[in-house]
Amino acid sequence: MDKKLPTIKEIAKRLNISISTVSRALHDHHSIGLRTKMRVRQLAEELNYEPNKTAINFKQGKTFIIGVILPNLSESFFSSAISGIEDFANTQNYNVVLGQSHDDKEREISIVKAMKNQRVDGMLVSVAKNTTSYEHFAMLRKYNIPLVFFDRIPDMANINYVACKLENGMQQAIQYLVRKKHKHIALINGPETLVATRERLDCYIAALKNSNIETDEKYIVSTDLTAEKTHEAMKKLIALEQKPTAIIAFNDYVALDAIQLAKKEKIKINKEISFVSFANLPICNYMENPPLASVEQFPYQQGQKAAEMLLKMVGTRNSVSAQETVAMNYTIDSKLETH
Repeated sequence: MDKKLPTIKEIAKRLNISISTVSRALHDHHSIGLRTKMRVRQLAEELNYEPNKTAINFKQGKTFIIGVILPNLSESFFSSAISGIEDFANTQNYNVVLGQSHDDKEREISIVKAMKNQRVDGMLVSVAKNTTSYEHFAMLRKYNIPLVFFDRIPDMANINYVACKLENGMQQAIQYLVRKKHKHIALINGPETLVATRERLDCYIAALKNSNIETDEKYIVSTDLTAEKTHEAMKKLIALEQKPTAIIAFNDYVALDAIQLAKKEKIKINKEISFVSFANLPICNYMENPPLASVEQFPYQQGQKAAEMLLKMVGTRNSVSAQETVAMNYTIDSKLETH
């Protein structure tokens, strides 16, 4: 049978003093004499006593744990964001628990409920691509659990979020392609359910206008981010009588899938059709035919700032309820990086 862990009660019994005296001695309280403190600490060391963190955290009203929910950790973007979150959380003596929705709404709901039941102090979320209703997030306000979204932001009012502003990056991407004499520039966009999809479309149209290029709807296609749907979108574009000479893809993974299909169709990459994407994954630097450029969205900084925002909210939630806080948001300017 495993030996029971020593407790404050056992120390108090052996020294014939009260439990409260032991507790104050271990916390170096000024009301306890030096001799008593030394006796308590010596016995605690002999018994290999360790404080009950769960009980201490319960008294403080905190678990010192934050939950993070994201689509897929295997994506370089999200693994970089997690590094930013963990690095900041560590400076505040917080631990991180992680859940992956794998872009499934029901799984996302289940993870939110599980983290709520585990009494995490707050949550950071990048929503699944098929999440269109948000009751599971609204529920957290009832339990006074702070919530900050990052990167993939839901279409909800009065939310806290950190995201990358795509306007600059898209503008730079279009200008870059125009300088290379491209006039027929297509967009392979993401799922309609994502706010980021609508933002990319708006920025694309505005950037074309700024370069005196008329928007042509046949050059706007979409994918659900799977390789199959991206291949279908790419086939639509290359089947056009006037094929696009350049394509802006929703992200690097979409670009890679589109490039794969183009190569299968014997299209010369970045010669017959040039590619620009979003996210700027490190893997692009090791590819034989990477996109010409990619819009950097700074995932590490997004994660770091989101964690900072969340823990600031956690620190004030006992004095100001989650319902009473003013929604906070923070945006980082995107930037085109050529390869």
